[in-house]
Amino acid sequence: MKKIVLIAVILLTGFYAKAQDQLAFPFQGGKEIMAQFFKDSVVISPQLIAQRATGTAVFKFTADEKGTIKKIIIYYADDIALTQPIIAALQKSNHKWIIPDHEKLHDFIIPFSIGFTPPATTVPGLQKAMYNYYSRRKPVVSLDQVPLDMATLLPAVNINYLLQ
Repeated sequence: MKKIVLIAVILLTGFYAKAQDQLAFPFQGGKEIMAQFFKDSVVISPQLIAQRATGTAVFKFTADEKGTIKKIIIYYADDIALTQPIIAALQKSNHKWIIPDHEKLHDFIIPFSIGFTPPATTVPGLQKAMYNYYSRRKPVVSLDQVPLDMATLLPAVNINYLLQ
């Protein structure tokens, strides 16, 4: 009798036990599609190209159950000028985000790295232009604590532009 009860309990717990849910990648199409989307959507302005702008920016944004971005927060940016094209690209990504089931809102953290493809031949003044940009940049930093809650860290997006 004890064996039958034990077997019944094991079988019943097998029906009710559930492994940890495996989340799909939170961007429709996957990681490669997301990286390509941002490479295509981030438009580096001619002013940034002329300044030889490079740097990193880290954003936190909130998406709702329909994939619409509700809020964008800049956690860190090497220069405020780098954030404008990234914010525009994030706004273009509306309705492409997938949040976990049973949540109305979900936070994502996404780092961006912007740089240029170095020319094959030496360009006079390139080093000086990079130094001028670096010395005049205006970083954006979070001076207060950063609440992470239940945020998902996404892979970094690398964006390279060609020098003219």
